[in-house]
Amino acid sequence: MYEIHSKKDSLHNIKLRGRIRYFAIENTINCLVENATDTENIVRFALPVNSNPKQITDFIYRLMPELEITTSLCNVPNPVLSKLKVNDLSRYKI
Repeated sequence: MYEIHSKKDSLHNIKLRGRIRYFAIENTINCLVENATDTENIVRFALPVNSNPKQITDFIYRLMPELEITTSLCNVPNPVLSKLKVNDLSRYKI
């Protein structure tokens, strides 16, 4: 999971998530993208384990070069990106 930050620009209501999603679909990249609900002005995206984020991060930097992208969590099963937590499997009966 990765977090996109900006110190000066708003990342919400600028269609950033949609542009990232569209880019991922066009390039057959499996990518989840959500606005953070627990932290202001952060967009999170997740890729499957062992996926290289370079294609996505390069695209994001082309859109807005001043953004900062950091790794937030690694090897997380079934993440809930908006709240930066993992689904609790004990809640489900199999």
